[in-house]
Amino acid sequence: MRLVFWGGALAVGVVSVGFAAAATQATRLFHYLLFNPWIALVLTPAGFVLSVWLANRFFPGSQGSGIPQAIAARHMKDAAARGSLLSLRLTFGKIFLTLFGMACGASIGREGPTVQVGAAILVQSGKIGRMMGERGLILAGAAAGVAAAFNTPLAGIVFAIEEMGRAFEQRNAGLVLIAVILAGLASLGLVGNYSYFGSTSSMLIVTIDWVGVVICGVAGGCAGALFAKLVLRGSGLLNRWVSQAPRQRALLLAGCCGLIVAVCGLLSHGATYGTSYEAARGAVEGGHIVWDFAPLKFAATLASTLSGIPGGFFAPTLSIGAGLGSIVADLLHVHAPGAIVLLGMTAYFAGVVQAPITSAVIIGEMSNATGMRLPLLLAALIGYGVSKFFQRESLYHAMARDFLNRQKPATAPPPA
Repeated sequence: MRLVFWGGALAVGVVSVGFAAAATQATRLFHYLLFNPWIALVLTPAGFVLSVWLANRFFPGSQGSGIPQAIAARHMKDAAARGSLLSLRLTFGKIFLTLFGMACGASIGREGPTVQVGAAILVQSGKIGRMMGERGLILAGAAAGVAAAFNTPLAGIVFAIEEMGRAFEQRNAGLVLIAVILAGLASLGLVGNYSYFGSTSSMLIVTIDWVGVVICGVAGGCAGALFAKLVLRGSGLLNRWVSQAPRQRALLLAGCCGLIVAVCGLLSHGATYGTSYEAARGAVEGGHIVWDFAPLKFAATLASTLSGIPGGFFAPTLSIGAGLGSIVADLLHVHAPGAIVLLGMTAYFAGVVQAPITSAVIIGEMSNATGMRLPLLLAALIGYGVSKFFQRESLYHAMARDFLNRQKPATAPPPA
């Protein structure tokens, strides 16, 4: 039983590394096809339409990030319903369609899907090894997915406790730790030790730099709450509109969202396509991001999320936060712009997902910013508090509730 579980955890790491390598190639393929920038006006909307059709036709349940599916699966009591969100067939579809979306220029990332994939692999391993407690396996698989996707073992554990669990059972601690360690070892053995956003020694030195903590926290919290509200309310309105003619309107919505993403890409000279990893990493290392990058990336990510294509907004959210931090650094003329960028990423991410500890830990680990631990925690706390004032419920958990509602009987039993 334990050997099967260990093998599943190692498989999460291997699949995560392969997923990351394939995502890089998918992004390169899109830029190769984009030898003329105006091609995106046709390629991206058509890709969105095809992705939504494939998801609805062959892989229902693969739409969106993947983290809400994993959260919803933990709360499901029906094994069949849980399996519909964490099957190996759906895992293949999730990976394939996420890569397809990135090859079409969608503003999505692989990190959220990796959480769903990791949970599915460990659940299937548990079935093979006849292990009890699928809720604990889902928690461990999600943590292993985050750890392997970013090479951030501590963030994986904190994510499992703060975002996935919300009521963390002590008996699952061993499963989570073992899964994170083995998935991390698999990733370490294949690609070596690395920091997702490189390594920075930036620190807050003078008073004006510390003012940036408060400004980034407030701005990130407000922008994060706005994104969450637009996703939740927009999804509700669009779902009601699509339900009147599901097949036609779902494809029409995908095409319109793809067109918005293409226009944002044209206006940003291609910077908003995909995860925008290069722009974010350049800003962390002291580079500069133009002021219109953050609002255009915000619009492209919102359109990609509402379109219904499979893909997460984890990495694009970090890029938006980097753009926000760069704006604050330019306005304040700070001495450590890279540090302010990290604060913007942390505050905005905390505002979107309302998981402040995860936000501070994951940004610190991804950038190896040992001198920024306290400012990152402070920015995350401010961003979380501001976001909570405007948006009471966490975005991931609100989206998970939608998946749970779909599992309820369509008709009520007749009265006695």
